[in-house]
Amino acid sequence: MPNLILVGPMGAGKSTIGRLLAKELHLDFKDSDKEIEQRCGANIPWIFDVEGEVGFREREQAMLAELCASSGMVIATGGGAVLREANRAALKTGGKVIYLHASVDQQIARTARDKNRPLLQKPNPGQILRDLMAQRDPLYREVADVVVETDERPPRLVVLEILDRLRRLERH
Repeated sequence: MPNLILVGPMGAGKSTIGRLLAKELHLDFKDSDKEIEQRCGANIPWIFDVEGEVGFREREQAMLAELCASSGMVIATGGGAVLREANRAALKTGGKVIYLHASVDQQIARTARDKNRPLLQKPNPGQILRDLMAQRDPLYREVADVVVETDERPPRLVVLEILDRLRRLERH
């Protein structure tokens, strides 16, 4: 089975939905950010502090290349995974890509108190999320085989829609 790769902004539910999807399909689940943290022995905010965003993106690119070279997994990516051309190429060839779309309002509601999001540890996180969405939405859409809305929807329903949409893709 090809990998199922979840992309989308922070707060879209990639990790939660990814775990449920993997369980439903009896596949392994990998969260690229968690894999980076385990390998480094440090959390993402620490990596950002010490190595900067560029250092983190280098680690992310290597991890995505490794994960996308495997098969039969559900992979949740970090929100900025689509920024690098090499990552977009790896995602497109690494499996079926599902863009979990969440409105900025939904992202704010889901990330407001999360201290593990280095890009939001500044004044006006709402504006930061709007700016990130304007930059990244076209890139998510570029790599996506399927786009699924997650706003105000229980994760279980999103998983059922993903499965339905993937079945329809296979028939065409």
